[in-house]
Amino acid sequence: MRFTKYILFAIFSLANLSCEEYLERFPLDNPSDETFLRTEAELDLAVTGAYNTMWNVGTADVQPFFPMFDAASDIGWDRNTSALQNMGLGIANADNGLVSNYWSSFYRGIGRCNFILSKSEALAAIVPEAKYNRLMAEVRFLRSHYFFFLNELYGGVPLLTKPLTLAEAQIPRNTKAEVADFIISEMDAIAPALLAETNSTNKGRASKGAALALKSRTALFNGKYEAAVKASDDLIKLANYSLHPSFPELFQYAGQNSREIIFSVQYLKGIKPQSLPRYFFSRIALGHSNKIPVQALVDSYECTDGLAIDKSPLFDPKKPFENRDPRLTHTVVLPQTRFINYLFETHPDSLMTWDYRSTPARRVQNVEATHAYATFSGYLWRKYTDVADFPDIDNSDLNIIMFRYAEVLLNYAEAKIELNQLDASVYDAINAVRGRATVKMPPITTGKTQAQLRSIIRKERKYEFAGEGLRFFDIHRWNIGEDVMNGPLRGRIRNAFLATAPRIDENGTPHYENVSNQSQMRVIEIRNYSNDRDNYWPIPRLEREVNPTLTQNPNY
Repeated sequence: MRFTKYILFAIFSLANLSCEEYLERFPLDNPSDETFLRTEAELDLAVTGAYNTMWNVGTADVQPFFPMFDAASDIGWDRNTSALQNMGLGIANADNGLVSNYWSSFYRGIGRCNFILSKSEALAAIVPEAKYNRLMAEVRFLRSHYFFFLNELYGGVPLLTKPLTLAEAQIPRNTKAEVADFIISEMDAIAPALLAETNSTNKGRASKGAALALKSRTALFNGKYEAAVKASDDLIKLANYSLHPSFPELFQYAGQNSREIIFSVQYLKGIKPQSLPRYFFSRIALGHSNKIPVQALVDSYECTDGLAIDKSPLFDPKKPFENRDPRLTHTVVLPQTRFINYLFETHPDSLMTWDYRSTPARRVQNVEATHAYATFSGYLWRKYTDVADFPDIDNSDLNIIMFRYAEVLLNYAEAKIELNQLDASVYDAINAVRGRATVKMPPITTGKTQAQLRSIIRKERKYEFAGEGLRFFDIHRWNIGEDVMNGPLRGRIRNAFLATAPRIDENGTPHYENVSNQSQMRVIEIRNYSNDRDNYWPIPRLEREVNPTLTQNPNY
């Protein structure tokens, strides 16, 4: 909801009068800045509106924004010739539509929050104190969350904390550290007023756990490791959250109320739906298959003995998907697996496949083998796909997770590793995630060096969070883009498997120079990445024209 002031001037010409009267009226059919936020009901409405920025960021359709980031990372791709594809290619500039839309979307959300905070003081005497304090804390959480994305994407942005007049609008960028410090201090200030935990009646609202999770992520991403440890530990000690036993359920309707989910974006069929099925589903399931994982992700996952595929005796190049970390098949739709009631296969000779919508299953034409725009990599995302959304692919109310407990555990472990505090709690946190009931990967044994544990935690984040948007940010903050992003982005060999395992490095990245038939892999695109340029997006050109005090990021 936009809160815009409409001033109507009515000119009345009255008979027998020698003057005109000009009356200023407030709109009768829309909220006005002058009259809005005078009641408790209006405050509820305004705060609900402040959440809406997370529902639709930077796109005309309702395409959840957070998972999309991984399409511009080393593990994913966007088939559409789009602003997002240009980000992955390393050819984006200050006129890129995604760059502009995300900037304006997040600042629009911040503007809504600042409006509410500036206009609500008088309501403190009307609204019950606990509710008023909670709603103000929620708004400050949302504002900080929007600042988090701006800060990580653009690397230091204007820290606007109140509505500005036109004369005040020429605001320079704050440093990235200043914005991060603001977010952390805000979370410390608001946490006591937020809900201790949420339930079915207030699902989707920011809670104390959400504030601690945002503090944990912000501190970790900005090298404030002691603060990251404390925030993560404080959240763990709340004892409100736990790992969901079923990894795949977390991203389906069956897991929507899981105690692992700390904060998620809420959708509602027919009223406020999302359209990920259109982008993630296979062609035979009426999807577009255009947001996809790539071969480099598939080859990253370890074997069930905890060794990389180039080291494990369990890896068989002729059966490359067997004996692998279960999170691989829970994250990626692999050939010869069931997906949205069909058997998925992209081998060009597989002209028929199985349709499981009836009993017994029946043979049908396999468009995945013949369609020009079937997945270019040979794989699809399984996360955030549920057969219940077929065939109504633009009307999903599957919620999108922004924070979950597994991230907090791995945030804690990574921050402790960077502090070189290699105690038992580090191993406990990592092994809790690896030991989930539907994962059960071997535990990490003690006695590792800081460098070894750094490698382990970076790979673990890749296995655990692939397809959720976090990989994009991890690449930037670890400054490894030049190592993992440059060169060919590859899909599978359509009619065969790799002759041997590729070499897997310390970041879990595969290298194919030793694979005799690597030339048969589909080259989806050739990417170029510079750490000195592409770790941050450019400041949009139009924003700098309107506000010349905004400096541009290097090499744009």
